[in-house]
Amino acid sequence: MKRLFTVSAKHGQPPGTMVYTGQRTDEPTRITLIDYGPDAVVEKSDARLGDYAPCRESGTVSWINIDGLNDTAVMESVGNLFGIHPLVLEDILHTTQRPKLEDHADYLFLVVRMLYVPAGSSEVQSEQLSFILAKNCLVTFQERAGDVFDGVRDRIRNNHGRVRKMGADYLLYALMDAIIDNYFAIMETIGEKIEAIEQSMLENPDAVLLNQLYRMKRELLYIRKSTWPLREAVGGLERGESALLGKKTAPFLRDLYDHTIQVIDTVETFRDMLGGVQELYLSSMGQKTNQVMQVLTIIATIFIPLTFVAGIYGMNFEYMPELQWKYSYAAFWALILLLTLGMVVFFRRRKWF
Repeated sequence: MKRLFTVSAKHGQPPGTMVYTGQRTDEPTRITLIDYGPDAVVEKSDARLGDYAPCRESGTVSWINIDGLNDTAVMESVGNLFGIHPLVLEDILHTTQRPKLEDHADYLFLVVRMLYVPAGSSEVQSEQLSFILAKNCLVTFQERAGDVFDGVRDRIRNNHGRVRKMGADYLLYALMDAIIDNYFAIMETIGEKIEAIEQSMLENPDAVLLNQLYRMKRELLYIRKSTWPLREAVGGLERGESALLGKKTAPFLRDLYDHTIQVIDTVETFRDMLGGVQELYLSSMGQKTNQVMQVLTIIATIFIPLTFVAGIYGMNFEYMPELQWKYSYAAFWALILLLTLGMVVFFRRRKWF
């Protein structure tokens, strides 16, 4: 089960201390560099920060991606290269940050959470992604290798779309758009699960479905913690007055904000649906209990007069006229059957069963 909170390893340390608090401390640090312009693209895997120096004054756009955050020496080098404040570096390594946007004049610092479903699992998990947007450069920090940016990389390599013609701010938008599109894909999967649980609840409600329901509610709570602050962060980009955000990118950021609102609305809708499914389960269980009680009540009601008749003729009085009659036994059973049949017909006409 995923943890909603983690115990920080930097407890008691002074502000600005760079201590990685994520769960994957064995993830090797790997740097990739993609430098591109309208006419060419250069991509380097297992790059070094020094490879960025020739690109800095070329006027092209550079995307530096860092996978694995446990190497604090690399983080210090990145901080020195871009003049990143120590508290910002601390936030990058403290991987339980809520999504936020900070304007530091020379660069923008953005934190979001990328949702994913690990292979062999059905639970949604998240990873903190940090962005540093500087002039003609975007630096991304990921806890581990693997992301949802392959589509953006393909557009850069093949010069599809407008990404090669725009600046680093548009690259930030493209990566954020990929993250939010993945939110929609995950929410679609969750919606299908909710519909399946709802249908099963109608057919055969049981404790297994109730456990699945509670897991889904916890999962949506987990997603809600990632999406609600994201609205504020994306809204800050959309309304931002930073010189790093060009006017050409503004319409795309507004569209990104609208998509964020749609994700939040979907999360809230699914939470309401799960509440309705839970009420459906309780109603179904109550209805089943009522049906059982109705059957038992009808059976008990039928046997009440039969018990009364049997009790009368079970008395040990010596002088009972019916006991000496030749057909008394047959008459007794005839009376029992008539009473039973009459009550069944009465209950059926009243539609009690």
